[in-house]
Amino acid sequence: MDESMEKVQAIVEALPYIKEFHGSCMVIKIGGNAMVSEGMLEKTIRDILLLYFVGIRPVVVHGGGPEISEKMEKFGIKPKFVDGLRITDEATLEVVEMVLDGKINSKIVTTFIKHGGKAVGLSGRDGLLVIARKKVKKKVEGSREVIIDLGYVGETEYVNPEILQILMDNGFIPVISPVAADLEGRLYNINADIVAGNIAAALKAKKLIVLTDVSGILRDLNDPNSLVSRMSVSELEDMLRSGKLAGGMVPKAEAVIQALKGGVEKAHIINGSKEHAILLELFTKKGIGTMVVP
Repeated sequence: MDESMEKVQAIVEALPYIKEFHGSCMVIKIGGNAMVSEGMLEKTIRDILLLYFVGIRPVVVHGGGPEISEKMEKFGIKPKFVDGLRITDEATLEVVEMVLDGKINSKIVTTFIKHGGKAVGLSGRDGLLVIARKKVKKKVEGSREVIIDLGYVGETEYVNPEILQILMDNGFIPVISPVAADLEGRLYNINADIVAGNIAAALKAKKLIVLTDVSGILRDLNDPNSLVSRMSVSELEDMLRSGKLAGGMVPKAEAVIQALKGGVEKAHIINGSKEHAILLELFTKKGIGTMVVP
């Protein structure tokens, strides 16, 4: 089969999925290697634009962990994490706000515009999109439970999706950073995976797609070939409770669970460093990552 026919066959294979997804909302969380490399970020955005131009309504939520850590190091601040959550004091919060709102958000919006898309940059505090509250982190040490103060780390109290609906109804792609405020105006850094899951649930999105640095959920953390292609939300909850997930995969699993329990049809965790990862996961029978179903 020559190259032209292979391309036609790929389009034909994608047609049923395009028909199914047309007009639906999908929340896509960009992070990991999909953002570290300028070239990979540009390719990811072009793939999201392909979804947009075939009639899907994408909402993009982004993190910026590596860039935040790099900037903190330059300012002499050592990054600290607990279960994938960044401990955030006042100095760290300033860096987070500078990197997420000031640099990354505008870069993503500009790249969408460069390739013919209509995108609008927002943070969680804009239009009361995300109302935050301080996150209380508990951990068992020995026989007792202790509270770990994460500083200005928040969690979602409420999502008001009205502004997103208005933007999508007018042909815009919302691009959201996970900085949000409470009703007293106090700013919080919320994990981008969690924000994406909350927003997907509030929108009753067709799908939540989480881009990360690994292939998906692994049965064995030490075996990259133990990828789980499809699993139920209850299976994912069991893995989370049993400690089989670690580091940054913990908030991703929590986000997926929240999204599916909030009405999202399916969630996908895929490797954003693979070229056309989103298209391969959505428009082929085999997919490339982990799909989680209710």
